[in-house]
Amino acid sequence: DINQNFELELKPIKIIFEPFELKFNAKTIGSKLIYGNKSIEIENIKTQIPLSSLFSEKFLIENLEVSSKPLKIKDVISFTRVFNNSPELFILDKITKKGFLIVDLKLDFDEKGNIRNNFQVNGFLKDAKIEIFKKYKIGKLNFTFDYNKKTLNFFNIIFSLNNLDFSAKNLNFTITKKKFLKIEGEVESKELDLDDRNIKLFLKPYFPDLDIKKLKFSSKNKFSFEINDKFRVSDFDLVSDINLTEIFFSNKMKIKNIFPHLNNDIKFLNHSIKINYEKNIFMINGSGNVLLQKNYDELAYSIKYKDKKYDFKTSAKINNNPFILNFLNYEKDINNQMNLELDGSFETDKIIKFNSIVLKEENNIFKIIGLVFNKKFKVTNFKNFQIDYLDKDNIINKLNIIRKKNNYLISGISFNANNLNKNFIDDNDNDLDIIRNNFNLDVKIDKLFLDKEYSLNNFNGNLLFNNHEIIDGNLIGSFSNNEKFVFTVKTNQNEKITTLFLDKAKPLVKRYKFIKGFSDGTLDFYSSKKGNESFSKLKIYDFKLKEVPALTKLLTLASLQGIADLLSGEGIRFNELEMSFTNKKNLMTVDELYAIGPAISILMNGYIEKNKLVSLRGTLVPATTINNAIGSIPILGKILVGSKTGEGVFGVSFKIKGPPKKLETNVNPIKTLTPRFITRTLEKIKKN
Repeated sequence: DINQNFELELKPIKIIFEPFELKFNAKTIGSKLIYGNKSIEIENIKTQIPLSSLFSEKFLIENLEVSSKPLKIKDVISFTRVFNNSPELFILDKITKKGFLIVDLKLDFDEKGNIRNNFQVNGFLKDAKIEIFKKYKIGKLNFTFDYNKKTLNFFNIIFSLNNLDFSAKNLNFTITKKKFLKIEGEVESKELDLDDRNIKLFLKPYFPDLDIKKLKFSSKNKFSFEINDKFRVSDFDLVSDINLTEIFFSNKMKIKNIFPHLNNDIKFLNHSIKINYEKNIFMINGSGNVLLQKNYDELAYSIKYKDKKYDFKTSAKINNNPFILNFLNYEKDINNQMNLELDGSFETDKIIKFNSIVLKEENNIFKIIGLVFNKKFKVTNFKNFQIDYLDKDNIINKLNIIRKKNNYLISGISFNANNLNKNFIDDNDNDLDIIRNNFNLDVKIDKLFLDKEYSLNNFNGNLLFNNHEIIDGNLIGSFSNNEKFVFTVKTNQNEKITTLFLDKAKPLVKRYKFIKGFSDGTLDFYSSKKGNESFSKLKIYDFKLKEVPALTKLLTLASLQGIADLLSGEGIRFNELEMSFTNKKNLMTVDELYAIGPAISILMNGYIEKNKLVSLRGTLVPATTINNAIGSIPILGKILVGSKTGEGVFGVSFKIKGPPKKLETNVNPIKTLTPRFITRTLEKIKKN
């Protein structure tokens, strides 16, 4: 009468009359419930029949209790859907692959024989297997459960997820007002060791930029989510407490200039982590050890992910590891502890913004506000920069940089600029992209150290930047004895004029690696730039050279051993060096380099292609030859020209060509000086 598709194969029924309750208790053992080609073996069936129903037309059975033998879970789901074809049962039927269960079913009937909504199903499931989206494979599933019209609850759950063992106190399935299936529960895991497949499945969607190689952890998790009729997951919430034993992932940060012993992999060890995921907001709070270099450091962090943006706060204690800021000539004492605090954000386009960065090592303090890095980890912006530290040269640096819109002010008591290898003559792009658009820079520094030996007092001025270039400005300062440093830039229409004058040339010239032993000298530089091409003239007066490897080799090859010995010993003095050259992108064309001194004169031209090729040619003439040819310079004798004096050779022509690190030099003696050399020499002699 309930459903004509069912067949019930009953064994003998035992009926007992309860006179005090006026009811009959009926029970049968070992029956079968048959539906199509499926059958369910029943352990027993119980019911109660009121005595009064025998004398009326009312439905006889008030309730029915059924206990099954061990059953195949898919058969039970099919059976249950006959009574209540709900969305959750449909989903269960699709994702369930195998398993056995024992079911206790309780049904109440109304007067017309319809099943009331207060039915209950209880049971025990063993060795079930479930697959969700062909990605999540649940096996070895065991639990007890109860089911009614509104909920399906699981208790004491033991299972493996993708071969990882878990346990859970409870797991609940509920139908929402939108007719979605809501799943919530609590899951625990002992220490798990994830393989590559599970790392890609569980972590890659949330951390797409992390190349995780190893993960070992234990956890306690409380979660909930909803599944619609198209198997789409929504409203995912998660609270997790994780004991992270270890996690290794590839280090993609190009910061070896800051952390010199940087490892290829970053390792987090023994971290206690709290995770919250709610309404598409992902939050992590944790602390533990990190192996970034050779020794462990301490790390605490808070990360929030929302709308493809990470907000983070991090504090670290850098213990027995180095930390270097080369551009500030600073290096942490490896035996001291440094505290680092970061507050910022990281967007999916890989722009990194720091609201604040604070570094403190004993009395050394660095503080940066509003720092921005681009994709290549280059600085593109900042608001405020404060430093107070003792550098590697034992020079105290106290400086403050403040930005107000497009105006920057650099002020301080003292600063060591030795490692800021910013050559005013060189127009090449630098690593700092903060020189962008239009902004004004004011400088006021009481004492600016160019290196350990030289410093400028009252260094001040103003510079105007546009599109990575200085377009206008001036900087002045004083060496000791009122010797001057003057730098100016002036742009008129399409031409930019740059000048640099130093009463002491050594601080600038010695930065060139191929020149050593430079002393004395005054430097005067002039440059005119139009578009991408600049025309420049460099003059250096009254200086001495002691070590120039290329020149020493040239003199040796020219058999001017006396001058070569002098160059590598006491040094050679020059009255004047004048160089005219042009720059266009990576090509420098030396139109003329002429140097004259008591011992030797050089006239040279050619070109230098940056990091690729050097091609120079010229004439080198000892002073005795010039004296014999022109008669204007005192004879220095054998000490300068060696045994070749008086043999009729005026000088040598030479060629220097090849990659910068593999130069080849060719030398040929000459008896006749070029008119150009004679003309330039006469000009200098007349001028002097």
